[in-house]
Amino acid sequence: MAKSKPLLFLLFCTFICWLYIGTVNAKPSDTPQSFEELFPEIGYKSVADAVNDFEDHMNQELKLPTRVPPISFTHYVGRFSNLDGEINDSLEVKFISDQIPEHHFKIDVRPIQHKITIGKDKSKVYKLKNGTTATYIDDLKFGFNMLVFELDNWQYMFSVDADISDKVTAEILIQIANSIDS
Repeated sequence: MAKSKPLLFLLFCTFICWLYIGTVNAKPSDTPQSFEELFPEIGYKSVADAVNDFEDHMNQELKLPTRVPPISFTHYVGRFSNLDGEINDSLEVKFISDQIPEHHFKIDVRPIQHKITIGKDKSKVYKLKNGTTATYIDDLKFGFNMLVFELDNWQYMFSVDADISDKVTAEILIQIANSIDS
């Protein structure tokens, strides 16, 4: 019996430690970061500033669409990335809502010589008004539908949350692509 007391004590201490480690302490004042705080911390800035950085780096003018999807957004941010040399140079523009998380539209632009090859599974091909071919891809594993096309030495990729594909259809993405004045 004397040998079992230290064992029971050890088991009891292990159980108490396990309970303590699994406990999360939060203060009532702990709130998630706002988009205004979060996005600058991860490299986002105004769309105009990000586009200027991208154009200055690439020594070429970039045209963005004048239309956006017909859903509400609360924030517009951009980020120019030039990681690992020119092969990964890109511009990312996000249109998001802090009220409705699925209201998310993103534009990725990269030089055509470093374009990303997109699989053609579950895709449809459309013609833009300037004759350019655009590929619409739905049923992506990541929950986004995409429209990919090339224009003026750039590859454009529009992506929208699949949860709103009934509101932002392929035809609407084509209209947005056609709003780029080339």
